[in-house]
Amino acid sequence: MTAANPASEDVVIEATPYQLIGGEAGVRRLTDRFYAIMDQEPDASRIRAMHDADLGPIRQLLFEYLSGWLGGPPLYFERAEHRCIMSAHRPYPIGDAERDEWMTCMRRAMFDCDITGDMYELLDRAFLRMADAFRTRPKG
Repeated sequence: MTAANPASEDVVIEATPYQLIGGEAGVRRLTDRFYAIMDQEPDASRIRAMHDADLGPIRQLLFEYLSGWLGGPPLYFERAEHRCIMSAHRPYPIGDAERDEWMTCMRRAMFDCDITGDMYELLDRAFLRMADAFRTRPKG
């Protein structure tokens, strides 16, 4: 009897976006960079004004949300007090300009965190769908 040769078998290894961007450290880096850009960029003034002066709590919530959304540990969803992400954004006046500010910050954060190529395109499309769905004001 001989041992099976694993190289001869079809092996499919599927990595999640969470793993491909560096796991917990990668998601933390992306989240921190996103909020740093939002906090410093004058062109993000509309979305910055929707946040408290202390970005720490919302930074942690986004980190936890993205962790699960990207295929890692579902930290946000394990919180007893977690809210539907859509209803959490409903009270805010989010239109095209605010969506675009958010996307500009996230795109810069992805670029600054060396998320490039196919992964950048995949995440950019997904983030745009999410940001567009958060709009509470009509298009236009």
